[in-house]
Amino acid sequence: MSFQEKLLGFMRETAYRPLTVDELARELGLHDKRDVRKFTRLMEELEQAGKIIKTRYGRYGVPEKMNLAVGMLQGNPAGFGFVLPDAPAAGDIFIPAGQLNGALHGDRVVARLSGTREGGKREGEIIRILERRSRYVIGRLESVRQLVYVVPDDQRISTDIFIPRSQARPLKNGLKVQVEITRWPEKRRPPEGIIVSVLGEPGDQGLDTLTIIKKYELPESFPPQVQKEVAALPAEITSADLEGRRDLRALPTVTIDGADAKDLDDAVSLQRLANGNLELGVHIADVGHFVREGTAVDREAFQRGTSVYLVETVIPMLPPELSNGLCSLNPKVDRLTISVLMELDAGGQLLRYNFTPSVINSRERMTYEDLRAILEDQDAALSRRYAQLLPMFTEMSRLALVLRSRRADRGAIDFDLPEIKVVLDDTGRTAALEKRPRSIAETIIEEFMLQCNEVVAAHFTRLQVPFLYRVHERPDEEKMLAFRDFVHNLGYSFKGRPDKIHARALQALLQQVAGKPEQRVVNTLLLRSMKQARYSAEHLPHFGLAAEDYTHFTSPIRRYPDLVVHRLLREYLEGMPGSRRLARLAHYNEAAAERSSVRERLAMEAERESVEVKKIEFMSGKEGQEYDATISGVTSFGFFVELDNLVEGLVHISSLTDDYYRYNEKALSLHGGRTGKMFRIGQAVKVVLKRVEKDKRQLDFTLVG
Repeated sequence: MSFQEKLLGFMRETAYRPLTVDELARELGLHDKRDVRKFTRLMEELEQAGKIIKTRYGRYGVPEKMNLAVGMLQGNPAGFGFVLPDAPAAGDIFIPAGQLNGALHGDRVVARLSGTREGGKREGEIIRILERRSRYVIGRLESVRQLVYVVPDDQRISTDIFIPRSQARPLKNGLKVQVEITRWPEKRRPPEGIIVSVLGEPGDQGLDTLTIIKKYELPESFPPQVQKEVAALPAEITSADLEGRRDLRALPTVTIDGADAKDLDDAVSLQRLANGNLELGVHIADVGHFVREGTAVDREAFQRGTSVYLVETVIPMLPPELSNGLCSLNPKVDRLTISVLMELDAGGQLLRYNFTPSVINSRERMTYEDLRAILEDQDAALSRRYAQLLPMFTEMSRLALVLRSRRADRGAIDFDLPEIKVVLDDTGRTAALEKRPRSIAETIIEEFMLQCNEVVAAHFTRLQVPFLYRVHERPDEEKMLAFRDFVHNLGYSFKGRPDKIHARALQALLQQVAGKPEQRVVNTLLLRSMKQARYSAEHLPHFGLAAEDYTHFTSPIRRYPDLVVHRLLREYLEGMPGSRRLARLAHYNEAAAERSSVRERLAMEAERESVEVKKIEFMSGKEGQEYDATISGVTSFGFFVELDNLVEGLVHISSLTDDYYRYNEKALSLHGGRTGKMFRIGQAVKVVLKRVEKDKRQLDFTLVG
């Protein structure tokens, strides 16, 4: 247990009142002046992080014992908001518009609980802003008489930002701009700011992507020091790089990725051993060999946390010279790797494993499309082209299905949610929306990577050393109760108490709805009811995978935690570090886990928005066309429909002119009082596109007839 954990544990469980720094130091046995100074700095860091609260009288306590909650504010276009607490067990906290006290969407805040609303929901007010999400906002410039303001693109920021008239005079209405807030909002005063960048006019090519890059403050280039370090690296690996490595160049290794992938960080091999068992090799780019701890490249990778894959461009975690070149496992060239060699019996049971620094030479750069054509379509031309590898591919498909079956038997949840690939034309506009197929090719890589990640995590769990895990906590009881009620109204049920639900029960439910009209909706709502997986220095299980031990090891080119895990593996293989080094590693792992989790969530938001923008663009100009759709959500103001291409829009209740419709919250349905007609989730409908509102990212549909 770290000193920080010991301190927080004492404050939560032993201290019966808020204490001063000196009182806490004495209770924890700190007397040396240097130790007390360090302790004071730690208290300041914990206060800034919101893990402890300092009262106006200089005493410290933990939020949960002071009727306070710390978390992120989620705004609403109507002006109110919700605090999503760091400790979410008790649920979100409603914040009325008059109690935001200058906080904006995305800010990290402290809320004082003031009571409960109808239905037992907690209510409160913002009393402190710990950290602003950003000083920068993207929006549309508008002016009315003497007033100039920017309307934020993000409707969760429900207040306009006022701009000095002198600065905006040469600019015309409707321009997309980036604003820096110079004065934060107060109770009766809106925020003020200055324009720092003019992004363009609506319709400009590339504006949507530039807007997303600016909105999420994604880095647009690498700092000079990073470029200098990369320029000093050799163009290819040298003989010195091979020292101490196992030579696996004779193994029939291949990479299997999407056709447009450039950063190839995993290769696989499979061979039959003399004893009849299989040896599965997962070979991961040894990024840590080139990106040393504490270098400028490493510091930049820590800050970025992950690569961000937008529709039109990639914001890489590492410079292209590394991500697409020296580290990428390109075919027919020697590459440095960390290999995990696993011996498995016919039933997929792990018998032995070995970690080793290695060198490989990938035989082929296989794509999902080609491997799918070989294994599922028996494509004759491709089978001839890859004849030497065909037996291995066939064996891989068998093993992948065995491993998937073993995961299913233990209760791992397999969400069947299709993904969309956006196809662009030469001008960067959306030419098509295609569903990404999920075939045996994708299954092979998915199962082999899962197997490797579990083996690595289980090994270091047994060693009981500082490590970095990928964890997924059990769902909140409240959300599981709501989900249980929802599926019950659809005629389904699942076993187990909502507070102690097992993943196997949820997996069984998904099997029940497979192939039914409501399959997609049930999968989506279950996913929304689950907690988000995150990185943690603390060993916790992964609920969704039904795995006791799990980590991310297989993508160090594009995920920082994987790079950290590689370094830890190499260091522990070379000998157990001393106690001071172990303490430093534990502290660094905590920082890396927190930073990477934050950056992952931001990347997911940016990537999702990038796809949504292109979906809206694709539907522009198609007003009046009819589509088959499925009702994906029902609210008091209408229902949402999803087309086959995964585009979603709203059928507003005001367009249902044949009756008065009442909303049934429990059944998530609209019911006509006179006709008895009902609209509910999963129902097939035929709709016509009426309106495309690009700025609001909204499509309006009406029912045909």
